[in-house]
Amino acid sequence: MKELLETMITPLIEYPEELNIDVKEEPDKAVYHVTVHQDDVGRVIGKNGRVAKSIRTVVYAANRDKTRKVYVDIM
Repeated sequence: MKELLETMITPLIEYPEELNIDVKEEPDKAVYHVTVHQDDVGRVIGKNGRVAKSIRTVVYAANRDKTRKVYVDIM
């Protein structure tokens, strides 16, 4: 899942070396905290949050383990 997020986010940002994805796993959920450079936050969130919503939709659809929820937080 982390590789999927990197693949989707890297082309959107100007500072790919500052992309950081931390995973916090619990028995019932996995939370991915995405941190990017301050100038790239708007590109990852998008106008009215459309890009962020699209990223979350793809990650939710790719979740194979239906017993655990997956969350994506953009910091």
